[in-house]
Amino acid sequence: MFQKWKGNDASSKKKLIYAVVFAMFWLKMTFIQGGVFTLGLENINQAAILAFNPLSSIFLLFGLGILLAGRKGLLGAYILGSVLLYLNVLFYREYNDFITIPMLGQLANLAGLGGSITNILSATDIFLFVDVFVAIFLLFYLNPSRIQSFLPKRKEGLVLAIIAVPLFLINLGWAQTERPELLKRAFDRNLLVKNIGVLDFHIYDSVLQGQTEMKKTFADSNELVPALNYINEKDVDPNSEMTGVAEGKNVILLSLESTQTFVVDRELNGKELTPYFNDLKEEGAYFSNFYHQVKQGRTSDSEFLLDNSLYGLNRGAAFFTHAGNEYEATPEVLGEEGYTSVNMHANDQTFWNRNVMYDSLGYDEYYSKEDYDVTEDKSYGWGYLDEYFFSDSLDKMEELEQPFYSKMITLTNHYPFTLPEDKKLIEEGNTSSGTLNRYFQTIRYQDEALKQFVEDFKRSDLYDDTVLIIYGDHFGISENHQEAMGEYLGKDINDYEQFQLQRVPLLILGEGIEPKEHETVGGQIDLRPTIMNLLGVDDDNPVQFGHDLFSKDRNGMTITRDGNFANEDYVGVNETCFDRETGEKVVGEACAEGFKQAQEELEISDSIVYGDLLRYLDETEMIKQERK
Repeated sequence: MFQKWKGNDASSKKKLIYAVVFAMFWLKMTFIQGGVFTLGLENINQAAILAFNPLSSIFLLFGLGILLAGRKGLLGAYILGSVLLYLNVLFYREYNDFITIPMLGQLANLAGLGGSITNILSATDIFLFVDVFVAIFLLFYLNPSRIQSFLPKRKEGLVLAIIAVPLFLINLGWAQTERPELLKRAFDRNLLVKNIGVLDFHIYDSVLQGQTEMKKTFADSNELVPALNYINEKDVDPNSEMTGVAEGKNVILLSLESTQTFVVDRELNGKELTPYFNDLKEEGAYFSNFYHQVKQGRTSDSEFLLDNSLYGLNRGAAFFTHAGNEYEATPEVLGEEGYTSVNMHANDQTFWNRNVMYDSLGYDEYYSKEDYDVTEDKSYGWGYLDEYFFSDSLDKMEELEQPFYSKMITLTNHYPFTLPEDKKLIEEGNTSSGTLNRYFQTIRYQDEALKQFVEDFKRSDLYDDTVLIIYGDHFGISENHQEAMGEYLGKDINDYEQFQLQRVPLLILGEGIEPKEHETVGGQIDLRPTIMNLLGVDDDNPVQFGHDLFSKDRNGMTITRDGNFANEDYVGVNETCFDRETGEKVVGEACAEGFKQAQEELEISDSIVYGDLLRYLDETEMIKQERK
């Protein structure tokens, strides 16, 4: 059976093994891209592109493997490709997104993921590696001395790698019949993977990374001029009636982990999910059309938006990739007004690189895990339970020099949304998603912990001299749970509904702030100018994209990191236009200007961060003149 192969027979068998190995990996990629990732195929042509696009990356990957190390290189390339695909599967389950190079630099976060990782693993994942063992059998089972004629030749690897180039060009040309200028839509990773494949996406991501690394090196002060011109053109006056109503007061910002607006005023099995917040929002300014604007940086993105009124990055998190930039952030500006600025978060201080980034933003103090009484009986899931975090943090704030600017970041309502039995105040949900079912319980627990904090705060000496701002940092339930969300909400979750689910609560409480529900459309980028106006602080940093949420002149526009938007009339999602009130599709060019503004604004903000352009604010006479 294992007789030495000779001549054409050996060559044929080698080609057959090549074909089987290539076909196995192609089938794996096709299955993962079409069956695991939710890429939204709309027609037969898109399905055909999805089936074709793995070829160029397979030829390149295997060709380079053979070129570098022959048969061992081929197997190594197979294993490397399989591992990369699987990492994307895990990342997609958690974030409905794909890994980028900047995210690889955030491996320090893995130490804190804990139960999140174990919850996204599945026993059936082993089947994604069965083909690897088949490849090992095909390439190495036989005695190598009997298959010398089968050994791959380095020149064959070079030929395969070269073939990958025209295959990619064919793929790209074909894909652009569906989506012209495809590669300019780097912010839409689902679209890129659907059209060029996940492995070619990583190659393209490498190219983008090289470009961004060069932007800071070659940036100069002239690049600030377009940003300043754009921002000046879009500028609106803050609400003069609200200017200084909280002058000299403390500011407490309470960032609620993974909290979305859909839970507000809703019930589960006849019980309110957020009974305390439902009542509390009647005491202050509540914004019901307030959106998160984060991307891969999640909570750190929401912090970046808050303190800079700049957008987070589309790839990775500025807290990691640009912690060394020059910023004129809120803590620095308020520091000049005599404010003490602190962060409170009972997690490891290195998580999201906070210990480094907070220095760059100008914070005076960071109370992290080591500063709290974190014991096993007070912890669960991601760590310190909210009720203890709130109690300890209030004690710390009562000792701070006033006025202060304090940001508190909660932990308990975090994926995978688990609680000890004695903290479960309602039963689980009964949807098809265990994640959503558990989410209801952690939201209810968070609301009870919030009640304890706010009531204690009202009884403290801080209450009369403080503005309390409560907001959600980002979504908790991703697009991967649309079916279950539809079951709970009683409607189909299309692009419009998914966009509306990105609303997070915002409540501002304090003396002089009228209790009222505001329907104006806004986002996290608007928090800084809103706070500064309430405090009556002259914020002379001209590079901000947000506007006072109370302003009577604001156009009610919010832009998400995906290039989508909402304004007072429309919601624009994935190049489709919807009526904001009814959710009905709108034909014509009603959303064209909104999409254009979204792309332009995101590109300008990116240029500021990637180029570290704020370092030029005080150095360039031309820019100083622009500021006047």
